[in-house]
Amino acid sequence: MEQRLRFDAYVDRCLYDPEQGFYASGRGVAGRRGDFITSPEVGPLFGAVLARALDAWWRELGCPDPYVVIDAGSGPGTLQRSLELAAPACAAAWQLRSIDIADRNRNGASGADQLGSLEGSVVIANELLDNLPFRVLERTDSGWSEVYVVAMAEELVDTEAPAWAEALSVEPGQRIPVHDRAVRWVESVLDGGAARLVVFDYGEPATETLARRGGWLRTYRAHERGDDPYREPGSWDITTDVGFDQLPAPDGLVRQAEFLSRWGIDVLVEQGREYWTAHAARPDVAAFRMRSRLNEAAALLDPRALGNWLVAEWS
Repeated sequence: MEQRLRFDAYVDRCLYDPEQGFYASGRGVAGRRGDFITSPEVGPLFGAVLARALDAWWRELGCPDPYVVIDAGSGPGTLQRSLELAAPACAAAWQLRSIDIADRNRNGASGADQLGSLEGSVVIANELLDNLPFRVLERTDSGWSEVYVVAMAEELVDTEAPAWAEALSVEPGQRIPVHDRAVRWVESVLDGGAARLVVFDYGEPATETLARRGGWLRTYRAHERGDDPYREPGSWDITTDVGFDQLPAPDGLVRQAEFLSRWGIDVLVEQGREYWTAHAARPDVAAFRMRSRLNEAAALLDPRALGNWLVAEWS
């Protein structure tokens, strides 16, 4: 990889090159035997809570039939299986579609861009935006520079930053991610007529916060987290915390713990506790699944991890 690449082009090649990219290698699989754990892989409780929300949104829309629900960036399809297991009232009308970000069509468009018709649909994107190629800018004494990659080393090139970046209070030497691709993706969903878009991801409401704390560039492989995007390119996932203020302004932005509480995770956990108590002497499969809700809830609500993820909603 000797040519000079802007950082987002480098990320795109490392992750999505059809022959040597991270996803082409068979990696990039969520789950305990994969490379990382997302909320659906914790267990079926996340899908059960989301099913309650989908049911309410269906009723708000007047109970359409069909009710199209799209899981964008679906990975192995764990979320869809959890939703089917939950079987809310709207399941009689819904059409569930899963789109894997790593898929490529004949024209080279990624799965993230292959949404098709969105009119009246609900689009769910769980940990999708962090995986869309992103630029990296560094504040200098004289302005902004952009990170390019040459022979696995960084080269800083003076650049004209977006207007919003010029307004940030960022110290020289601090860096920020620039989510051009994620912004375009959100805009395309909203312009495509979706009735609701719900995004779950790690990040901060303000890009300035990312600049101050650093550590927003992440790499993953086999549940090992790193911070060197130039280590064995194509063999590691490369992601970023999302600066949500760069996206079109959502109608709501809360932490995941608050979202799950709003849609009844406590009710589902209590149901699980009661079912287990009643069947503990002779437990069936359902009893073990119900008992697992207690541990799943602790992980999903953890303020140091998944509970601290952000949920943005556009409707």
